[in-house]
Amino acid sequence: MPEAAEARFQRPDASFNDLPGWSWVGTYGGYFLQADLLRNFEHGFFCRLWQGRGPDELAGFLSAGVSVHRLRQVHGGVVLSASEARGEPWPEADGLSSDSGGQSLWVCGADCTPVLIADPRNGRVAACHAGWRGVAARIVPTAIKRMEAAGSCRSELRIALGPAIAGPAYQVERSVTEAVARSLQPLNQPDPAESLQALAAAGALLPDATAGRDRLDIRAATALQLELFGIDPERLAWCPLCTLSEQNIFHSWRRDQVRAVQWSGIVSQA
Repeated sequence: MPEAAEARFQRPDASFNDLPGWSWVGTYGGYFLQADLLRNFEHGFFCRLWQGRGPDELAGFLSAGVSVHRLRQVHGGVVLSASEARGEPWPEADGLSSDSGGQSLWVCGADCTPVLIADPRNGRVAACHAGWRGVAARIVPTAIKRMEAAGSCRSELRIALGPAIAGPAYQVERSVTEAVARSLQPLNQPDPAESLQALAAAGALLPDATAGRDRLDIRAATALQLELFGIDPERLAWCPLCTLSEQNIFHSWRRDQVRAVQWSGIVSQA
């Protein structure tokens, strides 16, 4: 077997085996991550070992015969129904919400957070691409509101935040931090100073030695945003792996400055 093909069949380094709440799933095509919280839904957070294979191929590793729905991501806050994203040209948006069964919803990224949402009661799902701009635009709460409009109950949803760049590795300008902090203000944090303090208390805002810069943990900021939005932290799974640090497993735009991504997808049940 050629070396490149053989690598796809190997489990990622043994140091990644101990991920409480997360599991590596092996198939004849390679390994991908699943969140135990979403165990009743077909889903996967794929890594760089799947390079060159897009949703049309990856969907078959999750479930046979599903339709494929994806987007032209633009780092915004728009969420569309899956039926609005059925083929090329892919519509511009950063979130999808299912509106039928057997739909596989896909987002991609190379440092931003892939977010998969599932409703165990009615089988509906959503997928979001949440970088700092998406968090600032409240894309995940927007996706949840779409699911609620279709009959979901916010308190019953289960949400998984996939691999993304970790806070200590993500230096941003102060204006970025402030934009993310403003996204908390309609969610019980009306004062800008209180919003920044809340980010720091949640571990999302870390100090940086450079004036006018911060270290920002997008996953922690997303988790805080969801908690303020009424999501029970026990219904939120957060993968600890950092895309920048784990070079052998994940693409990272910050590290490599190369346009390469990993895909994440989930399949609706109804």
